[in-house]
Amino acid sequence: MLALVVGEGELPELLMEHLYETETPYQLCQMEWQGSDARGDRPVKKFRIETLGSFIAWLKEKGVDRICFAGRVDRPPLDPAKIDAATMPLVPRMMQALQVGDDAALRLVLGFFEEAGIRAIGAHEVRPDILPPAGYLGAVRPSDEHAGDADRGVEIIAAMAVADVGQACIVHKRQPLVIEAQPGTDFMMQSLLQERVALPWGSGILGPGRSPRAKEIAPKGGVLVKAAKPGQELRIDMPAIGPDTIRRAVQVGLDGIVIEAGRVIVLQSALCAKLAEKYGIFVWVRE
Repeated sequence: MLALVVGEGELPELLMEHLYETETPYQLCQMEWQGSDARGDRPVKKFRIETLGSFIAWLKEKGVDRICFAGRVDRPPLDPAKIDAATMPLVPRMMQALQVGDDAALRLVLGFFEEAGIRAIGAHEVRPDILPPAGYLGAVRPSDEHAGDADRGVEIIAAMAVADVGQACIVHKRQPLVIEAQPGTDFMMQSLLQERVALPWGSGILGPGRSPRAKEIAPKGGVLVKAAKPGQELRIDMPAIGPDTIRRAVQVGLDGIVIEAGRVIVLQSALCAKLAEKYGIFVWVRE
C-alpha cells in the first residue's frame, strides 16, 4: 500500500489521477497546517509533526510500505505541548532537523519512515512520465550563446548548493541576473520582471532632482536554468516546472528555459511544448 502525502501545486492531482487510472490502492495523507490543491472526496488522514510517531504506527497498521511526498510543503510549526508518547523518542533528531538546511532536514524526516520499514519513493517513481527524455519541448532551439548561458547557470546552481539554497537562476550573456532563494522560482522571476519595468525617474522613487525619463535596469532576454543541487534529496524535493513557468518566462521576456534531464519534473509536458511553440521560446531538457 502506498501513502501519498500531498502539499500545494499541480503535482498531487496529477499523481492522484494516475493512481486512479491504474487502479493503484493508496492512502491520501496531509499535514494539518499545510494547504493542498488536490481535489476529490477521498478520505484524508491528517497528521502533525508532533504526532509523527503515532502517524507512522497508523500507516503500519494500514499495511503501508511505501510513502510519497508530492507538492510544496512548508516547514512545520512545532508545539512541544502536543508531542505524544510515540513521537517523544524522535524529538532530539526532529529538533536537529529544524536547525539544519532543507536537504539535510528532509533526509532526517525520510529516515523516520524508513526505520519503520516504510520506503520513501519519489513522485517520478509513481508516475514516470513526469520526467521527459533529453531533448526539446517544442520546435524552438537554443543558440550557442544560450548553451553558454546554460553552462554558466549549472555552475551557479552548484555554487549555491554549498549554502543549501536555490535550484534555479536566470543568466544573460554568462552573467546571472537573479538567483532563486527560499521564496522560489516564481518569486525570482517576478523580481526580474519588476526590474525590467520602465521606472520614471521623476516619480520620487529614486530621489528628488532626477529628470523625468525612464530607465530599464535589467537587459532583455536571458535563460532560466533549473537543476537539482548536487546531492539533493530527489525523492521529496525534486525541482519542477510547468505551464505556468512557460507563461511567466514569456511575461518576463526570457529567451528560453533549460532543465536538467532526469532530475527536474515537467508538469503537463505536452501543454508546455505547445506554449513554447506558441510564444517562440525554447525549452531544453539538457543532459
